[in-house]
Amino acid sequence: MQSLHFVENQGSNQAQAARLLLQANLAYGESNSPGLSHTQRLRARQECRDYLAEALQLEPENAGALGLLGRVELDEGRLDEAHRLFTASLQALPGQAQQHANLGYWALKSERPALAEQHFLEALDCDRQSAAAFCGVAHAKRLQGQFDVAYLHYRKLLQAGADWDSVYSGMLGCAQHLHVDKADGDLARDAIALLRREGLPHQELGRFVGAIVHQQYDLDNPNAEIFLDAASDDELLILALQKTLMPNPAVENLVVMLRRAIIAEVAQTVELRDELQQLALAIGQYADRTGYALAAEDDEERLVTTINESIQAQLMMAEPQEGMIGSLIISAMYGALFHQTFAAQLGQWNLTDWPLGVQPVLAASYYDRANEEAIKQNFEEKAAELCLDKVDVAQAWPAWSELAFRAANSLRNVMATELGLNTDQLPETLRILVCGAQSGQRALELARYLSDVEVIAVDESLANVAKGTRMASDMGIENIVFWPWSIAQRFVGDGHQVHWIEVGRLPSPAMTELSLAELVNAASTAGAVVHMHTAIGEQTPGDRQIRNMIADHKLPPTRTVLRQLRRMVLANPQDSNWQELLQEENFFSLGGCRDRWFQPQDASQLKQLMAMVSNEVDWKLVKARDADGHSLATHPVQRQIQAEALGSEVQSLVGQSLSVYFSKRR
Repeated sequence: MQSLHFVENQGSNQAQAARLLLQANLAYGESNSPGLSHTQRLRARQECRDYLAEALQLEPENAGALGLLGRVELDEGRLDEAHRLFTASLQALPGQAQQHANLGYWALKSERPALAEQHFLEALDCDRQSAAAFCGVAHAKRLQGQFDVAYLHYRKLLQAGADWDSVYSGMLGCAQHLHVDKADGDLARDAIALLRREGLPHQELGRFVGAIVHQQYDLDNPNAEIFLDAASDDELLILALQKTLMPNPAVENLVVMLRRAIIAEVAQTVELRDELQQLALAIGQYADRTGYALAAEDDEERLVTTINESIQAQLMMAEPQEGMIGSLIISAMYGALFHQTFAAQLGQWNLTDWPLGVQPVLAASYYDRANEEAIKQNFEEKAAELCLDKVDVAQAWPAWSELAFRAANSLRNVMATELGLNTDQLPETLRILVCGAQSGQRALELARYLSDVEVIAVDESLANVAKGTRMASDMGIENIVFWPWSIAQRFVGDGHQVHWIEVGRLPSPAMTELSLAELVNAASTAGAVVHMHTAIGEQTPGDRQIRNMIADHKLPPTRTVLRQLRRMVLANPQDSNWQELLQEENFFSLGGCRDRWFQPQDASQLKQLMAMVSNEVDWKLVKARDADGHSLATHPVQRQIQAEALGSEVQSLVGQSLSVYFSKRR
């Protein structure tokens, strides 16, 4: 009887443990739900832990409970405990694909992609249909630099119906590294799928998509025929124009040719036919993204001037919207509507008063610019723009529109797990200072995906400050502000301190009153982290030659001058001075060219900052990564930094593509 009672009791325990495990899985799903607040997710995570504790009390070797508890530990950065639990689960029940996959993700978090691949392959041996394991193999291949293999894995996952954010994000990351040397229908379809997918940083696809367009239109062939009607039906081309900036001289010339063909037809027929509207609208968005860098012939400029005068007359006569939409589309292909003499009269309508199809162009060309101009009025730096022609006012750069996909996390967890720092004394909300925000994509990603932070993004460009502020408002991100350097200096001067400092684009030599090293030192509290990059961009031979030319001839940073300098480069693509410059993405925007040539990064600011953190009494190097994101031994990097501070140029880190993290000791 005792034996029978034991068996019944054991069965009861197993059933109760199974019910608790089911509840734990539901709570775990809630803890990773992006729709819930950080507090709600933490509560769900604790509920999951409580259910698992009860289940393991009833059945200590329950493989499912051990594995799920390992996932919780992995999510919270306790890698050793996660590994122990996954291993224990496999010992309790060998052959679980899920636990082998979990070990793979543990190895990825441990920055061991080769080991991760082994674990994922073991998971696939247990279950050939495991999409999670196959996706893990793709991630591991990507992190090992096998971008072509990883890309094909992601493509297969999408074909199999794995419509996951991580798959699209991984595929996009690989696409940036692929070399496209022939027209390929599969690649074109992939690019369309990526550009259609919401929530991806489409701006990062520019080089990949540009290479596909280059091959599809045979742009290396001077005799290739380009048909306007065919281009107007090309979904890839239109999506690319709407969402990316393609750093490719031949593609830029293609856009210029298509725009000229459209306006030539309009000059003959006196109308923009419906079949061409979508292409014309996309070119208008693209032209705005380039800062209106695209070259135009004199006859085009004259016709656009006539069209603008016609729009002015229509507005004066209070004609209805419908009669001027075609003219506005043509005008927007050549210049910002916000810069036209009739701009104020467009403000009588809200953006939503216009047809849906034209709203993106009107937003970029008029409404967003008007909002950003209103934001600028709050800063004293606006005074410097008052004497400039409207078209010569700097435009925000980079031309980004979407944030990159990242998993939600907390800064406290990042500091503890990735940098090994003690976070017990940190306050509930941590403050991040992003220096050199460049329109704020990185700053907004930190604000959106880190649950315990408030972000201060600082930029030398008032246009970037205004754009970042507008984008934060549009996205509903409230834990961030964008400031010019003057306000940041006053903020730090008043004694405010921060817990994490990101150093992005360096200040230009024009910032004579700013010492980045002094600001960082004053702003950082004990235990604060400073993250910086040791490479300085925009240093091609072409950049140096153009900056010398600007200095010699005292050239002003006007739109006319920037266009002339670009035209000089584009006219001589075989000149060795320009070849490296023509590979740079920001050459293809007037905003980027203005930054490169009139406000270059000041290398002395980085050198002073590196000299400051080389003091091991006050600072400790806690992590270093190479250009591929792989962690490096910190001791050799620290020795190099100290040697450089002592005057050894042989071992200079400045110019190397390293990402380094320092923690302030006191």
